[in-house]
Amino acid sequence: MLQPRACMKKLPPSQQCLFALRRQYATAAPAPYGKPDISATSAIFSPPPIREKLNYAMRTYKPRTPGLRHLKRPINDHLWKGKAYRPLTFARKGQHIGGRNNSGRITVRHRGGGHKRRIRIVDFTRMESGKHTVDRIEHDPGRSAHIALLINDQTQAKSYIVASEGMRAGDVIESYRKGIPAELIKSMGGVIDPGMVAARTAWRGNCLPLHMIPSGTLIYNIGLRPGRGGQLCRSAGTFGQIVGNDNEQQKDAMYINVKLQSGEVRKIHKQACATIGVASNALYSRRQLGKAGRSRWLGIRPTVRGLAMNASDHPHGGGRGKSKGNVNPISIWGRTLAKGGFKTRKRSNVNKMVVVARPRNQGRRKRDQSGGGKNK
Repeated sequence: MLQPRACMKKLPPSQQCLFALRRQYATAAPAPYGKPDISATSAIFSPPPIREKLNYAMRTYKPRTPGLRHLKRPINDHLWKGKAYRPLTFARKGQHIGGRNNSGRITVRHRGGGHKRRIRIVDFTRMESGKHTVDRIEHDPGRSAHIALLINDQTQAKSYIVASEGMRAGDVIESYRKGIPAELIKSMGGVIDPGMVAARTAWRGNCLPLHMIPSGTLIYNIGLRPGRGGQLCRSAGTFGQIVGNDNEQQKDAMYINVKLQSGEVRKIHKQACATIGVASNALYSRRQLGKAGRSRWLGIRPTVRGLAMNASDHPHGGGRGKSKGNVNPISIWGRTLAKGGFKTRKRSNVNKMVVVARPRNQGRRKRDQSGGGKNK
């Protein structure tokens, strides 16, 4: 805390304004008497600082050009302004860039072109234990979430991980996939209490097995099998939630229930990994590109309506004027529905890991709630 030396009590109001423009010096305020010192163990195992969240603020621009009029971006002033760490990247060249397979046929439409990129090698497994310091937060052109460059405090090795919301440079995070470290057990008096372990380990950015995470905790980068990396909730703003991990029946069970944002509840192995927090760049879904050229920079090609094509290119094409021939909407291949696709999974082949299926048929449910449906 800084305290100004100058005092402005006895000056008239006309002179106070002029005096305020002068340079003022400040000195550090003395620490309050009797404040206890932080012990070594608590300094080692301390949570990262809590940072205030932005109030859904987006960066807009003056409409100097038509492309800037509708451009909206999340405010990410904390991102690294330089290039990526070169040894952890490789060039994105070769096949599958334009949506084509190994024989050259287009298997994914509306892809091609775009700016040159380098693929970042992201560590999803996080098997390396020990403390890691966040060197910087970077933008990754290959994903919607941000990535963090970590430095191992012992070996000085660097690695990339998917950053959590609120993570900044200087934070210290750790992975507990190989077990609880001896220093943490010693600081707790040699007794392993699940509540104390969760209070010391379940912090933002730490990677833990699912059985060590308390119920109700928000997690991301969730694995599905022991020894493997995260596969679920890796895009911007996504997360899952531990459900019922504190019950007596769940402690001895092999699987733990995790609720996803879609409403689905899945059973996941208790030795699978997960990272505490929410995936970074949560306002990514609220952005607006502003112009068509920015989509082309991202490698997204235009989407042409079937009604505007020729009869040889689409079932809806051809004819005089805007007419699709009085037929039901179908896809370009002519054998599936235009929207919603064609369900190919057998009803007998049920996913046994799904405890509660996600809500489906959202359109009918919304119409029934508003009173516009036929069946009331």
